[in-house]
Amino acid sequence: MTPIMHLLLLPLLFSIAGAKDLEEKKGPFENTVLNVPEGTPVPYPIYQFQVTHPAVSDFRLSGEGKEDIRISNDGWLYLEKPLDWSQDDHYIIMVEALAGDEVVDGPVYVTINVLDINNNAPYFNQSTYTAVVRENNAAGIPFTRVFALDQDDPQTPNAHLSYSLVSQIPNNHHILLFQIDPNTGEISTTEAGERMLKARQGIQYGRGEDRSIDALRTKFNDYCPVQNIPYEENPFFTCVERAEIRRRNVDPLEDPDYTLSVRVQDLGGALETSLSGNAIVHIVVQQNLWVNPGPITVKEHLKETYPLVIAKVQSNEPNAIYKLVQKERELKFPFQITEDGEIHLTDELDREDKDMYILVVFAVDSNDKQLDPPMEIQVLVQDLNDNAPVCENKESVFEVQEDEPVGSLIGQLLAHDDDQAGTLNAQLTFTIVSQNPPTTPNSFSIDAASGRIQALRLLQRKDQQVFNLNVRVSDPVFSTECKVVVKIIDVNNEMPLFEKNDYGSHTLAEDTSVGYTVLTISATDADDPDSGSSFIEFHITAGDDDHIFVVETDGKGVGHLVIAKPLDFESSPTYKLQIDARNPEPLMKGLEYGSESTAFVSVSLTDIDEAPEFSLDILDVTVPENTTKGSVLLTVEAKDPEGKEISFKLDGDTRGWLVIDAATGEIKTKDKLDRETLETFEVTVTAFEKENPEKSSERVLSVRLLDVNDNFPKLMETQAFICAKKPEPIIIKAQDTDSAPFSEPFTFSFIFAHGKKSPNWDLKSIDGTTAKLTLKKQPTEDKTFTLPINIRDNAGMGITQSFEVRVCNCTELGYCYFAPAERAFRWGTGPTIGILVGIVGFCVIIFIIVIKRANKGGKKTTEEQETNALM
Repeated sequence: MTPIMHLLLLPLLFSIAGAKDLEEKKGPFENTVLNVPEGTPVPYPIYQFQVTHPAVSDFRLSGEGKEDIRISNDGWLYLEKPLDWSQDDHYIIMVEALAGDEVVDGPVYVTINVLDINNNAPYFNQSTYTAVVRENNAAGIPFTRVFALDQDDPQTPNAHLSYSLVSQIPNNHHILLFQIDPNTGEISTTEAGERMLKARQGIQYGRGEDRSIDALRTKFNDYCPVQNIPYEENPFFTCVERAEIRRRNVDPLEDPDYTLSVRVQDLGGALETSLSGNAIVHIVVQQNLWVNPGPITVKEHLKETYPLVIAKVQSNEPNAIYKLVQKERELKFPFQITEDGEIHLTDELDREDKDMYILVVFAVDSNDKQLDPPMEIQVLVQDLNDNAPVCENKESVFEVQEDEPVGSLIGQLLAHDDDQAGTLNAQLTFTIVSQNPPTTPNSFSIDAASGRIQALRLLQRKDQQVFNLNVRVSDPVFSTECKVVVKIIDVNNEMPLFEKNDYGSHTLAEDTSVGYTVLTISATDADDPDSGSSFIEFHITAGDDDHIFVVETDGKGVGHLVIAKPLDFESSPTYKLQIDARNPEPLMKGLEYGSESTAFVSVSLTDIDEAPEFSLDILDVTVPENTTKGSVLLTVEAKDPEGKEISFKLDGDTRGWLVIDAATGEIKTKDKLDRETLETFEVTVTAFEKENPEKSSERVLSVRLLDVNDNFPKLMETQAFICAKKPEPIIIKAQDTDSAPFSEPFTFSFIFAHGKKSPNWDLKSIDGTTAKLTLKKQPTEDKTFTLPINIRDNAGMGITQSFEVRVCNCTELGYCYFAPAERAFRWGTGPTIGILVGIVGFCVIIFIIVIKRANKGGKKTTEEQETNALM
C-alpha cells in the first residue's frame, strides 16, 4: 500500500478509533514515550504532535524503525507494519518539523516500547525424554527434569511457565507413582511410588561374581536342577535367560516400564487462554539393592560367638567396596563390615552404657568414589532385666505434724531402676515390709506404683515421736529395701519471739567490706526442739529494696545481719530494716504472727572519698587501620561519686598512636595506624580526681585494627635460573601482609607492551600464593630475561614487578656454568679501571711507609751522637 493510500485511509481509521481515544493520543512537540502492543493492525494512528510554529507543513523521521513507522504532514505517527516484540522490543526515532525543506522545530525523540502479547506457545527442548529411577527412590527427590522455553517476554506472565503431569501409562490401580514440580519441571516419585515401584525381576550377583551365560546356568541349576534336558531345550531356562538379557539391555525408548505425558503452559497455567506444549518421558525402573536393613535390634549381654552377623547390605554395583564408620565419636565401636557387606558385631553390648548406635555404611569404587548414597543404620540395644532397683537416699526422713487428718501425705519414697524406662524391667512396686514400733492396725500405707506414703490414723506425738519403716522396692526380677523415718512433730502453736524488738542505730563507713557482720540478733521458740515448728528463719521484709543486707542463721534462733552488697552513701545514706522471725511450718489454725516476732534496726552510712567510677567495665573498640589522624575512636565516661572534678590520662601506648583529652575523655588518633605492624593492642585509661590524684580508677582499652587493602602482593624472590638443556618450571611465590579478603588468592599474569603474549614463556597459577613459570622455547645462547609479572590480590590491587631469569648451561649439580677462558677475556671497562686504581693505591702506600722509616732512622743516629759527646 502506497503512502498516498495510507493518507487517504487515515481519516477512516481515525473515525474507527473514536474521537475520545484519539484525543488522548495528542500532545505537544516534545520528547515522548509511547507503548504499543505488538501485532497492532496497520495502518494505525499512534500519536499526533501538536506544533505551535505556524509555518510547519511537514515532518521528517529518522532513526530506528523508520521503515515500520510513518508520519503524516499533520503530525500523526502511524504504523506501516505490525510490530513484533521478538524482533525488537523498542524503537527510538527522531522527528523534525519542516517548513518546506527547512527544519523549524525539533528534533524531538520518540521512544516506542513494543508490548509483548501472548502469541508464542511454550515448547520443550526435547520431544522425548528418557530417565532411570531406582526402586524405593525417596518421594520428592528428583531423578530427572524436563525443560521448556517460551519466546514471549520473560518479564511478563506470557512466559511464566507451569509444568503438569497429563498421564501415566500404565496406571492399572489409578494411583500416580510420579509427580512433577510445576515450577522447575523436576520429576520425582510420589509417596505411593516410593513404596510401589518395582523393577523387573532378575538374577542377583555378588561382588566379583561372573555374569556370563555359564554362570547363569549354574545359578539356574542350583534352584532348578536339570533332568538330562539341554539348557537350550529347557523352556524354563530359556525364559529366564531371555528375561535376564532383556533386563540387562533394556532400552527406555523401546521398552520403558512407564511412559509419562507432561504438559507445559504459559500464563502460569491459570487461564483458559494459556498456550501449551507437550512432551513424553520414558522411564525404566531399576533394581535397588541398596536397602537399609535397620533398625536392627540386638539384646544386651548376648551370649554368642563373636564376631556375630547382625545384618547385610548390598550395593547396586556388584564390585563395590564397603566402609563402615560410626556417626558418633565413641571410644567403643564394636562393629565391622566384610567385603560382601556383612555387618558383624564384635562384642557384647550393654544398654546401660549406650542404648543405640548409628552406623554409616559407604559403598565406593576402587578410587574411593561413592557408588550409592551413604546409609545410616540404627542398632537398638534391647534391654534385659539386669539391674536391681536403687533407693534415692540411704534413709528417707519425713516430718508430719500431729493430728493431721487420716489420708494426709507423709511423703513420697524415691527409687529408680537403670533398666529401660517404660518397660516391665524398670516398673517398680512399693510394699511396706515392717513398721517399728508396730501398731494395730498399721499407721501407714504406701501406693504400690508411686511410693506415696499416707497416714491411716491420727498421729499423736505423746504416743510416739518416730516411726521406722522398711519398704521393699521390686521389679519383676530384683528387689531392694529402703529405710524410711517418719517424725511426728509438735503442732506449731508457739511463735518465735525476739529478745528485743529494737536493735537501735548503727553507723558504717560506706567502704565497709561485703560480708561484714553489722550485729547479732536472737529469738526463741517454745515449740518442740529440733522440729520444723521451732526452726527460726529471719527475713528482711522492709527497708532494703536493693537487698544490701541479709540475715544468716543456723535456724536455732541466732541471726547475723551481714552486708551482702557494696554500700553506697550517694545512693542510700540510711536504712531502717524490718526483720521478721518465722517458722517453716505453718502456725496452728487461728494463730497469727504478731509484733513480738518483728524487730527493727537502723543503719547510717558515713561518706568516704571514693575513686571515680567508669560507666563501662569493658572498653573495646574496633576501627579500620586507615582511620585518619585526629579521628575520635571513643569517649570514655567516668564520674566521681562525690561530684568532684576529674581528669583522664592514657598509658601503655608504646606506638604513640593515640591521645586522650584530659577533660572530656575523648580518645583520638594522633598518628597513622598500621594493622600489619600491630593488629591488636591495649592501653590503660585512668580517671583521677584533680585535687587528689591518688583517688583513681583504671580501665583497659582494647583496640583492634581492621585490615584495609593498603599493601600489594610482593615477590618473595626476584631472581632464578633455568638449565637450558633440562628446563624445569620455576615456582614463583608472593606474599601480602594484608589479611583476607585483601590478600590471597593472588592472580599472576604477564604485562607486555601492547597486550601481546609471550611466545617463550608461560605463567599459570598453582594455588593462592604461587605460580609456575615455564620456558616454552629453548634460547640459542645463554641469556638473562627480565619478565614483567603483574600480581594482584583478591580485591584486584597489585603492581607489575620484574622477575629476572637466567637461562644457562648447568653443571651436574644443577648450577649455572661459565668456561674460565670466557671469564678471563671478558672483563669490562669497570673491572679494568678498578684494577688500575688498586695498583696505584698500593704503590702510594709503599712509598709512604719507606719515607716514614727513613725519618725514624735519621732521628735515631742523631740521638746516639749526642750521648757519646756527654760520655
